Amino acid sequence: MTSGSEHRKAFHEELAQLNEDVLHLAALAGEAIQAGTDALLDFDLAGVEQVIAQDGLLDQLTDSIEERVYQIMARQAPMAMDLRTLVTILRAIHELERIGDLMINVAKAARRLYPRALEPKVRGILDRMREQAAEQLRLAAEAFAARDPARAAALNDMDDVMDDMQKELFRTIFSSPVTDEASVQRAVQIALVGRYFERMADHAVNVGERVEFMVTGHFHDRDHAGAPEAQ
Repeated sequence: MTSGSEHRKAFHEELAQLNEDVLHLAALAGEAIQAGTDALLDFDLAGVEQVIAQDGLLDQLTDSIEERVYQIMARQAPMAMDLRTLVTILRAIHELERIGDLMINVAKAARRLYPRALEPKVRGILDRMREQAAEQLRLAAEAFAARDPARAAALNDMDDVMDDMQKELFRTIFSSPVTDEASVQRAVQIALVGRYFERMADHAVNVGERVEFMVTGHFHDRDHAGAPEAQ
C-alpha cells in the first residue's frame, strides 16, 4: 500500500512539473511577442505563417497543463495553498495562451497593411510597445516562479506605461487629415494593433493578480471599477 508520504511526494513532483510548464508557456508567449512584432514591422509574410503555426504549441501545452491540473484535483483533493496554486495555474495559463492569440492578430496585420511601409514614428511606438509587453510578461513569470506578490503588484504601475504608449500611437496615426477610405482603414488597423499590445499587458497584470491570490488568498485592490472587458 502506498503511504501518505509517498502520495504527498508524488503530488509535489507533479506540482513542480506544472510550475515548470507554466514558465515554459510564458517563454513561448514571449517568443510570440518578438516574432509577431518582427513579422509586422518587416512585413514578413512568411513570418506571419510561422507565428500562426507556433501558436499551436501554446495551445497544446495549455491543454496539457489544464488536463493534469484537473486530474490532480480529482485525485488529491488539495486544500489551502495547494488548492490556490492549482486554481492560479488554471487561470494563468489562459492569460498566457491569450497573449499568443493576440500576437497572431498582430502578425496578421502585416497582411492587411502590406505593402505600404509603416511610418518611422509608428514603427518606433510599436517597437516600444513590443518591449513593454515583453517586459511585463517577463515580470509576471518571475512573480509566479518566485511566489512574489511585490513583483506582481509592480505590474499595475508598469501597465500605465503601456496605456500611455497606446494613447501616443492613437495621437500619431490620427494627427494628419485622412481623406480616403484606404487611409481610414489603414489607421484603424494600426490602432487595433496598439489595442492588441495593450490587452497583452493587461493579461500580464492578470497573471500578477493571480499570483497575489495564490500566496495571500486575496486579490489586490483594482485601480479601476467596473466589470472586466470580455475577450
